[in-house]
Amino acid sequence: MSSGEEQKVVVAAGTAAPVETVSRWRAVRRLWRAQTVYFVALGVFAVLAIFAYLDPYFAWDLKVSSAFNWTKFTPPGVFSVMEFTSIFGNGWMPYALAAATMAVFWVRGLRSEAVGLLLSTAGSGLINSALKLLIARARPSVSAFVPAYRDTVSQSFPSGHVTFYVCYFGFLFFVAYALLPLRSTVRRLALTLAALPVLLVGLSRIYLGAHWPSDTIGAYLWSGVWLAFSLAMYRRWKERRTFHGEEKVVSGNPNA
Repeated sequence: MSSGEEQKVVVAAGTAAPVETVSRWRAVRRLWRAQTVYFVALGVFAVLAIFAYLDPYFAWDLKVSSAFNWTKFTPPGVFSVMEFTSIFGNGWMPYALAAATMAVFWVRGLRSEAVGLLLSTAGSGLINSALKLLIARARPSVSAFVPAYRDTVSQSFPSGHVTFYVCYFGFLFFVAYALLPLRSTVRRLALTLAALPVLLVGLSRIYLGAHWPSDTIGAYLWSGVWLAFSLAMYRRWKERRTFHGEEKVVSGNPNA
């Protein structure tokens, strides 16, 4: 190798190293930011849970629930939208939706997606049930006679509907973002359909008298952290091809 060629190699090596270092530093910064957000969310949730354990409801809970209730706030179409939004979390529906979606993923060779969705929904459901039993907060209709559209017998904090929507539709949102072709109509439609239920379910549970506002806020906080954990595990499984089968999928998105 000539001296000129050696100089080119040295220059190329010297210019490549800083780029890799900067990229790594940015990744570390993003990781720290994410961890900070997670710890703050869990901290706020812990404080909210303690107060929910001590008090059947907060003053602002009662004000919001009394004003934004299906018996008092009755603009055209609002009740239908709120009722429809909550349907996917009623009774057996969450189990059927999650099981059917996992089956579709598995049949199409998306095994990491199937197992990731199982972790996100089943794990959050078990933890949410444990939190409800531990905090044992009564429903608005029981503790303050706020009219409820449907009678419910389980505890109130945190909201199970919100938890399921965040962990189910939130997971589908990420999968659609990662796997569907960039700038395609089907991708935009999928992202919109996955995001809307998550945004509206908290309002629907308050409107129908099923939960206090603080129940929904608590559910958004902790389930968001669990969703992030589930997505991190899913991406690790995907990169390592832990469950295999993913080679069958043809994706138009380089982020997949």
